[in-house]
Amino acid sequence: MPALYECVITHVRSAPLRHAFRHRTYLWLFDLDRPPSPPRPLRWLARFDARDHFAATREPPRAGLERFLAAHGVRLDGGRVVALAHARVLGHVFDPLTVYWCHDRAGAPVCVVAEVHNTHGERHCYLLRPDAAGRAEVPKEFYVSPFFPVDGSYRMRLPEPGERLDLAVRLVRDGASPFTATVRGVRRPATVRHLLAAAARHPWSTAAVSVGIRRHGIHLYLRGLPVTGRPHHRTQEGLK
Repeated sequence: MPALYECVITHVRSAPLRHAFRHRTYLWLFDLDRPPSPPRPLRWLARFDARDHFAATREPPRAGLERFLAAHGVRLDGGRVVALAHARVLGHVFDPLTVYWCHDRAGAPVCVVAEVHNTHGERHCYLLRPDAAGRAEVPKEFYVSPFFPVDGSYRMRLPEPGERLDLAVRLVRDGASPFTATVRGVRRPATVRHLLAAAARHPWSTAAVSVGIRRHGIHLYLRGLPVTGRPHHRTQEGLK
């Protein structure tokens, strides 16, 4: 560790109208206690800021995660946490989904935390207890897309990455699945050479994510998809 995954993110919307897109980018996998620190001249390509996660403070992300878990009766007792996230590039980051695989002191998996961010600067954490295949289902509790209300549930498949990254999140409403997102990629060592290559293939990758989400939202709006109002989001216990 750490590692880079050059990946393809796919969104497929099947109702009330069909729309799909694919986006190529790269993500970092790392030990949460030891975030990557590239050589100083390259830190504009990869900076990890504690304020981008949990309570948006300067405290280490591990402390924010532990506080959230403690509020839900979970203790890791110093166990390892593996995180998958975007880094800041040129000072900017928008990370729709950050995943934390949490282990106990003996290395056994305890839980997974899926931290979701929306374009309004809000965040919400889902505590998951996946099965052996990394599958779990949780009620949807957070406003993400302006075209879906906050109802239904998410069926997530979040196995801890190895040589390959293969994640999926499916929205379920009234027995149907109107939206599915997948993230698939191949592991690369997080060397200077691989970082420069990934940055060259995906320039200003985090800004591209922000622009892409808004561009597709405008496209759907112009196609007549009705917008659902954003409800007030109450800060979760443990994230204050």
